[in-house]
Amino acid sequence: MERIARLGLLCDFYGRLLTERQLLACRLQGDEDRSLAEIAEELCISRQAVHDLIRRSQETMESYEEALGLIETSLKRERALEKSAGELEELAKVLDEPPATRILKLAEEIRRWR
Repeated sequence: MERIARLGLLCDFYGRLLTERQLLACRLQGDEDRSLAEIAEELCISRQAVHDLIRRSQETMESYEEALGLIETSLKRERALEKSAGELEELAKVLDEPPATRILKLAEEIRRWR
């Protein structure tokens, strides 16, 4: 997974465990795709300080993920739900109308909760 995308995902799951400043720096880079210079200007610190802040924050969040596995569990759940919704849609294609409609509604509900 691309580093910036991974940073955004880590922030979604573990960002509240960071300080406000760490989270802000990570969000600016991960979600808003800001450069180190732009973040440095906003936080009134050097580019090197921003780099170090984000690197340490990402390492911290990666250690949380290693211990807790919330992202991996979520991605597995998402894949399983998508597979189940697809299989329900395939099943609905071969059934009569009333049960097929119910099955399609179930597939839609599964996708909504992904």
